[in-house]
Amino acid sequence: MTNLYSLHVDNKLILIICFLFISFSGYSGGVTNMKNSFVVNKQKDDFTLKGKVSDEQGGPLPGASLVLVGSTRGVVTDLDGTFSIIVSRGDKLLVSFLGMEDQIITVVDDQELNIILRDKGKELEELTVVAFAKQKKESVVSSISTIAPDELQVPSSNLTTAFAGRLAGVISYQRSGEPGEDNASFFIRGVTSFGAGKKDPLILIDGVELTSNDLARLNTDDIESFSILKDASATALYGARGANGVIMVKTKEGAEGKAKLSIRIENSLSEPVSTIKLVKDPQLFMNLHNEAVKTRDPLGALIYSDEKIAKTGTGNPYVYPFNDWQEMLFKDYTNNQRVNMNISGGGNIARYYIAASMNQDNGILKVDKRNNFNSNINLTKYLLRGNMNINVTPSTEVVFRLHGTFDDYTGPIDGGTAVYNSVLKTNPVLFPAYFEPDDANIYTTHILFGNYGSGNYINPYADMVKGYKEYNKTLVLAQLELKQDLNFLLKGLSLRGMFNTTRYSYFDVARYYNPYFYSMGFYNKSTDKYFLTPLNEASGTEYLTYSEGEKSVYSTTYFEGAMQYATTVQELHNLNALFVLTSYEKRVGNSGSLQLSLPYRNLGLAGRLTYDFDTRYFLEWNFGYNGSERFSKKNRFGFFPSIAAGYLLSNEIFFEPLKKVISKLKLKASYGLVGNDEIGDPDDRFFYLSEVNMNNSSRGYTFGNERNYSKNGVSISRYADPYITWEKSYKQNYGIELSLFEKIEIQGDYFREHRTNILQERSYIPSTMGLQASPQANIGEVSGQGIEFSLNYSQFFNNDLWATVMGNFTYATAKYLVYEEPSYEATPWIRREGQKIGQSWGLIAERLFIDEYDVENSPFQEFGDYNAGDIKYKDINKDGVINSYDRVPIGFPTTPEIVYGFGASLGYKNFDFSFFFQGSGRSSFFISPGSITPFVNNQSLLEMIAEDYWSEDNRNVYAFWPRLSNYTMTNNNQQSTHWLRNGSFLRLKTVETGYTFPKRWTDKIFIQNARLYLSGSNLFVLSPFKDWDVEMAGNGFGYPLQRVINIGLNINF
Repeated sequence: MTNLYSLHVDNKLILIICFLFISFSGYSGGVTNMKNSFVVNKQKDDFTLKGKVSDEQGGPLPGASLVLVGSTRGVVTDLDGTFSIIVSRGDKLLVSFLGMEDQIITVVDDQELNIILRDKGKELEELTVVAFAKQKKESVVSSISTIAPDELQVPSSNLTTAFAGRLAGVISYQRSGEPGEDNASFFIRGVTSFGAGKKDPLILIDGVELTSNDLARLNTDDIESFSILKDASATALYGARGANGVIMVKTKEGAEGKAKLSIRIENSLSEPVSTIKLVKDPQLFMNLHNEAVKTRDPLGALIYSDEKIAKTGTGNPYVYPFNDWQEMLFKDYTNNQRVNMNISGGGNIARYYIAASMNQDNGILKVDKRNNFNSNINLTKYLLRGNMNINVTPSTEVVFRLHGTFDDYTGPIDGGTAVYNSVLKTNPVLFPAYFEPDDANIYTTHILFGNYGSGNYINPYADMVKGYKEYNKTLVLAQLELKQDLNFLLKGLSLRGMFNTTRYSYFDVARYYNPYFYSMGFYNKSTDKYFLTPLNEASGTEYLTYSEGEKSVYSTTYFEGAMQYATTVQELHNLNALFVLTSYEKRVGNSGSLQLSLPYRNLGLAGRLTYDFDTRYFLEWNFGYNGSERFSKKNRFGFFPSIAAGYLLSNEIFFEPLKKVISKLKLKASYGLVGNDEIGDPDDRFFYLSEVNMNNSSRGYTFGNERNYSKNGVSISRYADPYITWEKSYKQNYGIELSLFEKIEIQGDYFREHRTNILQERSYIPSTMGLQASPQANIGEVSGQGIEFSLNYSQFFNNDLWATVMGNFTYATAKYLVYEEPSYEATPWIRREGQKIGQSWGLIAERLFIDEYDVENSPFQEFGDYNAGDIKYKDINKDGVINSYDRVPIGFPTTPEIVYGFGASLGYKNFDFSFFFQGSGRSSFFISPGSITPFVNNQSLLEMIAEDYWSEDNRNVYAFWPRLSNYTMTNNNQQSTHWLRNGSFLRLKTVETGYTFPKRWTDKIFIQNARLYLSGSNLFVLSPFKDWDVEMAGNGFGYPLQRVINIGLNINF
């Protein structure tokens, strides 16, 4: 209680301390009497000036300091914020207060002053974070989107799951809900490259390049600003790293003022949005399995006898088993917890921000009581952060940042997704999950796991409970930044330097035993006793062993030095120049090869020059000059310039009559070049050097009279190519910013991109050349274009009622311009050129064959056996044969071309409510028939197959599933329109309602404010696809996305 009370020191005590300070300082020299004014050696023209200092809400600021510039004379305000001081006309007063912006007032006359100070946080609201610096929002002509961190607050420990639909220009989707594997994929303005190179954006956290995993672990409470840099003008300074856009995150720093403590506690209930529905009727499963045999081979032996069919589910469950694997392995829901805490404050000299958080994510796997270990997913994530700002001198600031994330994981040996997949790959009636002991195993201490044959079948239960995997992941980042104001040399000149080092480590280990498997040996019907047959007595174990897994260690060192100059000429011409030098090095501890073990290095020089005339006309030029170690000397350095211009029409004099309606109108355009050196396979470290293995056993030879001497040979996995160079992207952007009635903010952009020099393997190299590796070259070209749009509306109806509405829309598409491939003159529809990136090719499925007559009178299909009820394809080239030459572009690209979102927030007195919808459009995916084919390799049977399949009794040629089979039907597994599905959806992403406790309650217990809230995510989805969560696309058999109901409490002291 003492510490809490100290945060709320009485204002009178502050005032007394301030008076004592002034009394014993240099001010005392001319003081004869002091209350809240000074009496000094009064001059002839001196007079007493009175006034009041307040904040923007009109509240008085007791203890505010007013000092005459150039002297030591000054006063502090009284409890009601008033003051009086002896001054002369023309004197300048410096007004300051802890946590507020300083203000200089020129004394004109003796009229009483009413001085209003602004919170220092307001400075940030008027600035936009740009590459290596900040700019006033009105002067930004690049395409940059910003979002308030609070809008990214969702009931999840993964920040990336909040991106979709909230950030204009960002294409995002999530394919898995497994803790630790639930990162969303995201791209800025779509995917405009192909091949193995980098396609996702550069991620910078406090100026340092990190990964999407590091971004996912950030807490929104710790974020000060979140910006997306999209066009060439915004990203050119990053040169080689900025070709795919940039995500910039700046974490919070301490602010002047008393210590502030914030605590957020959340508890969530998490459940699958949807799950695959398997047939849970054993008789139906076995009858359809028998039908699969008979319909393909009338003389084939049936799998299940009538006795087994009749007694399964009613007889002895170990003799006639039926396993509901989903019920046995998975829970309906789980609970997760999150705790965040931060404390900040400081004075004129030092400011601090310290944060800590813990996230506990649990899986939905059941824990077996027969083991003394837990194989369910248990992921605990810790985050520690400390940011310290120190004003060493009035012109020198030092910033120290320390950031650490620590992940501790326990879970299934092969992960949660593998457990889900194993359920689909297992016959539910072949053997029980485990047996109760027979007479011979009464004293057996291990679990008697069920299996069949030689014991090589998948038993999902045994795989889940036989052991567990642990991994530990650590990232520690230490950063030192120095800011030096050089106004004493040249007004407006400043220097900045930053040093950062990062240390990362990961290791995992699996601990497990080898299960003992048993099968049914003999069953005595009269006594209802069975006798088991052991299947792996020699390999089963009753003790734990372990297996060491992946180990990864790396370190990075980054230096950044910047010089900036800003000046204003005649109050009309604003000039700003910036030059930045960067150096980056990465060392990997277990790289695996000589070339990969060498340090990764990158150098860069960048600059920006901006000019604006009277805050109406804006011009900006940027450049990045980067060196990459991957290319030969003559191609090592790349120059990437850009230019942008803007016109703020609403600042013109002739626009004044329109400002009541159109409060802001700005037009902007940019054009530039950016580069990318992260092309090709990451293992291709140096393109200008060959990768040679001088000791390859697979290339060995034997010699000698008795052929008893052997030597390993030489192999080449990459040939030296000094001509491989940068991938380049030419970008255009045309935008508009519009404000209406000072309540509605609208931004729109149209963008184009032409990407060249895309690395591609040569399409055809004759084997007669004797090459061991395929040559590559900068051949490919892609063009992309799109639009993005965002709208924000806010309205305060009165002090009790407010509302905000937001929405955004992004459409981004790209197509191949140049792609080296055969000419395909006879079948031009196979060519990639002119088609979209992410486009899929497949056969046109007309329907299912009606009968054998239909089969015999249709073009021949070269994909193995097929009969009536199998898929019939269209002969595109009319040659009477259906093969790979009949594949055509089908569906939309696999990456969504459209992502949008809209939502609203409403507040009334202490209550608030918000919702947000996320949408996705123009994407397609394929159901993988080989993954869900029932009975083949003992796979389970899906309900959607049992309910809609072709049979001899029901010859539905448009049924979902072709004729049943107990072996693989290659003809039916071809990628075709039969398995093509629409990936569009509209999801209620989040809903939240909250209550802020009245201050008259919280003030009594020294709490500044407290808010209790209830939220939910992934509450429902609208989609033409119903079989599983459509956002998972073809990964529907993996760990499902989660629906979350969350309750939280946020307290600020």
